Amino acid sequence: MSTRIEPIQTRLVRPAIELLEESLIRKVAEDNIGRDDVIPLWFGEPDLPTPEFIKEAAIQALRDDHVFYTQNRGIPPLLEALSDYVSRLHDREIGIDRLTVTASGMNAIMLSSQALVDTGDKMIVIGPVWPNCIETVHVMGGETHVVPLTPAADGGWRFDLDRVLDACDDRTVGVFVNSPGNPTGWMMEADEQRDLLVACRARGLTIVADEVYVRLAYDRPRAPSFLDVAEPDDQLIVVNSFSKSWSMTGWRLGWLTHAASLGDVFAKLNEFNIAAPTSFVQHAGVTAVRDGEEFVLATVERYRRNRDLVYQRLAALPRVHLARPEGAFYAFFAVDGMTDSVAFAQRLIDEAGVGLAPGRAFGPSGEGRLRLCFAAETQTLSTALDRLSTVLG
Repeated sequence: MSTRIEPIQTRLVRPAIELLEESLIRKVAEDNIGRDDVIPLWFGEPDLPTPEFIKEAAIQALRDDHVFYTQNRGIPPLLEALSDYVSRLHDREIGIDRLTVTASGMNAIMLSSQALVDTGDKMIVIGPVWPNCIETVHVMGGETHVVPLTPAADGGWRFDLDRVLDACDDRTVGVFVNSPGNPTGWMMEADEQRDLLVACRARGLTIVADEVYVRLAYDRPRAPSFLDVAEPDDQLIVVNSFSKSWSMTGWRLGWLTHAASLGDVFAKLNEFNIAAPTSFVQHAGVTAVRDGEEFVLATVERYRRNRDLVYQRLAALPRVHLARPEGAFYAFFAVDGMTDSVAFAQRLIDEAGVGLAPGRAFGPSGEGRLRLCFAAETQTLSTALDRLSTVLG
């Protein structure tokens, strides 16, 4: 007679992973992607394909057999090109010892959390913010405390340093700030960056600055950057990406700017995550930062026109409230009477044929709002706004 042995109950994944929040942007979009009757403005992605000269650089790199492993922190030609680009952009010398190439801006944020956050640590996050930024901290077993921007009378947003400092305690390891902001379009000014940096220095906290939209500013050549006010050895990690400025979202290429002392740290983390970014994609990145300035400037002008169109049309609707976005390529607007942005976003798909991101996806302070990405053809936006007016008007 055999005795049945009960299987041992094993834990498949860490509890922190099981508790990760699903993306509400994906929740709204997933079942509607590819529908011909829906204008998709839910994701933060340029609709322009990557420029031909960048694609040709990747093709040539493949022909030249750049298909092998590379240095953990990136190939020397890309590090040198980035050093030249970032130094020129910020009018200060930033050497290759302060740069690490990553497999996308998202990967750069994840590497930053891996470097900083241990179980039980706390990160202060300025919100509303793209949810993935928060979840990387949770992946590491850390906690987040979101300090919302303060809504202003003009529909815009204001940063409150005192609220940030009040949220810090002895478990806090850093502050995460995204400027220009996704989804708000808010832009942190240089004096605010300087004040936050000084406060974090005094407390031994690291600033993780997501600056992937730094080139997408509409009242100045570029947005203010922490790199403009920081010292080379400050506890500062700046995230950037090729996705937005050079229309390279699918290429998955980004970089980190950091103190030279963190170079070996990020080399190890790249080794254990990806070994190194894709070799031929890095060669395309060299061409993007070296030869892509004309494309970037033309793209910013295109988004500026789109920004003005979207603002003019939405602001004219009596139920809609928004400020003119200062940077990035989003309109984040409030709608009178909307209490469930996820359900309302689904309603807009069904009744207007327009896909937007629900405000609640960006944290509780985003509820009551919707995010529209205006990195699209002007005629497409105009049609979408016509449709939206039938529901929002």
